[in-house]
Amino acid sequence: MAGDVTPFSPRSAEVAGLDALEARAANRESVVRRGWAATWPKLLAILIVLAVWQLVVWTRWRPEFVLPSPVDVLARLWSDLQTAALWNAIAITIRRGIVGFALAIVIGVVVGALVARFAILRAAIGSLITGLQTMPSIAWFPLAILLFKLSEQAITFVVILGAAPSIANGLIHGVDHIPPVLRRAGRVLGARGLDEYRYVVLPAAMPSFVAGLKNGWAFAWRSLMAGEIIVVIAFQASLGQLLQVNRELSDAKGLLAVMITILAIGILIDSLVFGTIERRLREKRGLVAA
Repeated sequence: MAGDVTPFSPRSAEVAGLDALEARAANRESVVRRGWAATWPKLLAILIVLAVWQLVVWTRWRPEFVLPSPVDVLARLWSDLQTAALWNAIAITIRRGIVGFALAIVIGVVVGALVARFAILRAAIGSLITGLQTMPSIAWFPLAILLFKLSEQAITFVVILGAAPSIANGLIHGVDHIPPVLRRAGRVLGARGLDEYRYVVLPAAMPSFVAGLKNGWAFAWRSLMAGEIIVVIAFQASLGQLLQVNRELSDAKGLLAVMITILAIGILIDSLVFGTIERRLREKRGLVAA
């Protein structure tokens, strides 16, 4: 019949092409909808914080030169973003954070895998890892300065100690909560030794490991800010150093502008990096629609 569409007819190709276009349009709409659904709660939270901030300013709880209004601070932030100084400070801080966090991942994964694999190591240092995780990062700086002086290495040392225990604990807890039936099934299918870790253990422990990475980054970021305030390096004007300079100059607008910058970077990294990883992980496990 004239209206029939056979699998190899030109008409079928046209229909397939139209279906593909509709699918792409639906995917774009879905991406936009997901993006808006993830964005509007954050925008609402920001508006609420700004409103409360402005109300506090109107109460005259503190003079405006100590606690300026959000409009004045945002204007100062916009002005600072037009200069190279703030962007150079952002670049230096992010570089330090990435380097320290990358080294913490390597150390945390190695330590976590060994402790999860060998019972004697768990008995020896399992609780020590948790103790290191709860230790305030600021407590490490006297030792870091003693070992490395006022240098980049001192900051990196504290960032690693702040992040690595959380990453190791995330991996350890993920391995501990793998159902035994999964490991037995893997052995039946021939996954032994390193193959068992590659194809069974690590994929099953991934949700807890990602949570450990996320917590590790939070500890790394906090440790980095504390380090940059304490360890001042010449010709390396970081965000932490800008905080300290603005405090010494009693520049409340500049101080709050830098704090907003630090907060914004933390939110962006959490949303774009760890949020994306978590969403992809849930999609692969069928917990959310792709």
